[in-house]
Amino acid sequence: MSEAPVGVFDSGVGGLSVLGEIRRLLPNESLLYIADCGHIPYGEKSPEFIRERCAIIAGFLQREGAKALVVACNTATVAGVADLRRDYPEWPIVGMEPAVKPAAAATRSGIVGVLATTGTLQSAKFAALLDRFATDVRVITQPCPGLVELIEAGDLNSPALRQLLQGYVTPLLAAGCDTLILGCTHYPFLKPLLQQMVPEHISLIDTGAAVARQLQRLLAERNLLAHGPASETQFWTSADPLHLRKILPTLWDSSDIVRNFEL
Repeated sequence: MSEAPVGVFDSGVGGLSVLGEIRRLLPNESLLYIADCGHIPYGEKSPEFIRERCAIIAGFLQREGAKALVVACNTATVAGVADLRRDYPEWPIVGMEPAVKPAAAATRSGIVGVLATTGTLQSAKFAALLDRFATDVRVITQPCPGLVELIEAGDLNSPALRQLLQGYVTPLLAAGCDTLILGCTHYPFLKPLLQQMVPEHISLIDTGAAVARQLQRLLAERNLLAHGPASETQFWTSADPLHLRKILPTLWDSSDIVRNFEL
């Protein structure tokens, strides 16, 4: 059982940023990844639709033998992780949440900016995080429509992307934010570009590494840590597999094992 793979999914390719953190921390683990690109972006879908997709994908990954599940999507975590934990009480399940707590601890100006999808920013879970961890800081939220779609196309540096991102970041900097939360798993792929746009003292915070550590803890508690060597990562997508295979070298590394996920 310890050599069984870990299942990871996202609405698209953003969760590859989390997958990379898992591979860095747990190189012996074999990984399965589903990019639900045929239904992206989740942030514009109803909670009921997202819960249905979560249930379908989780069932598929369990049938593929995954020993643990990582919901590598903030929006899917908000909408669906509680139901997944109810339906699979014995399955180690790790979700995402915006890094409000570490950002509140890191800020020196007392002003934190959040770049996220509209769905995440409007959720009750995000509001609860603010109530719990951000009582002593000012949090300015910035919805970022359009970024996910560009990253899904493999665009990390075009003039159109730069202009869009600059428009989202400039008001946060003008308001005095010295810490920016990357509140979507797609956004860590924009770190190199963001670092060119913002002053050196601005902290960029995401939760991919924290998710990998939480997965490590849950696997260790159950004696499920793999001893390796890991098999090649397997990918599925609900859109055209050729598209995912084309952009994987940009966001991950080359892989020929990309299958169609038709459920």
